[in-house]
Amino acid sequence: MNIHEYQAKQILKEYGVPVLDGYVASTTQEAVEAAKKLKSSVFVVKAQIHAGGRGKGGGVKIAKNFDEVYKYAKEILGMNLVTHQTGTKGKHVNLIYIESGAKIIKEFYFGITLDRFLEKPVIMASAEGGVEIEKLAEETPEKIFKLVIDPLFGLQEFQARNLAYKLGFNNNQVKQFVKFALAVYEAYMQKDANLVEINPLALIEDDKLIALDAKMSFDDNALYRNLDVAKMRDLSEEDSAEIEAAKYSLNYIKLSGNVGCMVNGAGLAMATMDIIKHKGGEPANFLDVGGGASPETVAKGMQIILEDKNVKALFINIFGGIVRCDRIANGIIEATQNINIDVPVIVRLDGTNAEEAAELLKKSGIKQLISAQDLNEGAEKAVEIVKKS
Repeated sequence: MNIHEYQAKQILKEYGVPVLDGYVASTTQEAVEAAKKLKSSVFVVKAQIHAGGRGKGGGVKIAKNFDEVYKYAKEILGMNLVTHQTGTKGKHVNLIYIESGAKIIKEFYFGITLDRFLEKPVIMASAEGGVEIEKLAEETPEKIFKLVIDPLFGLQEFQARNLAYKLGFNNNQVKQFVKFALAVYEAYMQKDANLVEINPLALIEDDKLIALDAKMSFDDNALYRNLDVAKMRDLSEEDSAEIEAAKYSLNYIKLSGNVGCMVNGAGLAMATMDIIKHKGGEPANFLDVGGGASPETVAKGMQIILEDKNVKALFINIFGGIVRCDRIANGIIEATQNINIDVPVIVRLDGTNAEEAAELLKKSGIKQLISAQDLNEGAEKAVEIVKKS
């Protein structure tokens, strides 16, 4: 689960991470009132969306007075903000964050995430933060320092201190950085975060380190332990199909391809997507119906996939173990009775009650169904159909 910048700063502030004062607003009037509360002569008006690159997309503006706060708030609120992380579709801006301005001396990058190969948290930091951090990582990765943390011991002061010296901080700044890094790491661990990213971590006037921006994402499976974080969820920022799928315990993620995929089991789902790519196609989604799929959930899964107008063929690949193939077949039949299926549906069913399922589908008389004997044949047929269309 992702949250907005202003929410991430609320969390980090609770752990002692220094941030500038700011207030969230949903109208131009609220934006002006927020600016009046701040003890600053310069204000930053920031679009609040779950994506980076807001500044380059026109979602961050510097206002020198209340009139400019109003002007920029009016421009940003309601805009469709397109960044390198939103794709061409962009995101609608419903909220803005009005923050005190600051004189920036130098920008740094600081982030914590999980290294899934090492199964340990890793801190990444660079003396060259800001909007070009992706370019820096691609062209000069040696400028990004990595520090792997043993979760049994946590981040130690000497580790943070060594990292601070690599970043070029002086003695006063080193003390601040150590305190900052320990606080961010504590928030990362206690809140079950997948990612905490401070970009930029800024050195401002009076020799102070401040988190000028903040991004946090969390492990959905651990939200029950952090109900305060769960309350921060903004459904307007999430894909409506993914929200609908979650209601039926379907694991669905929308992708940009045109071959719809409905599979049982995450491993088989990943293998199915891989072979579609291998055959020259592009998966339109990840959808795992799980081991306890019912005809109703199967029908709902098909409906969600087919509502994506990019889908030109649907590949249903089921290996019956816990879930019986005849259940899947009944779900397919039920779906055809309730929704309009206007694309070919390639079906590969194997395992428990596969013969019964094949008989059910044969008797259904559904014209769009195309049978496949195995994964390879199913993927080939799906990709071939899409290429012809």
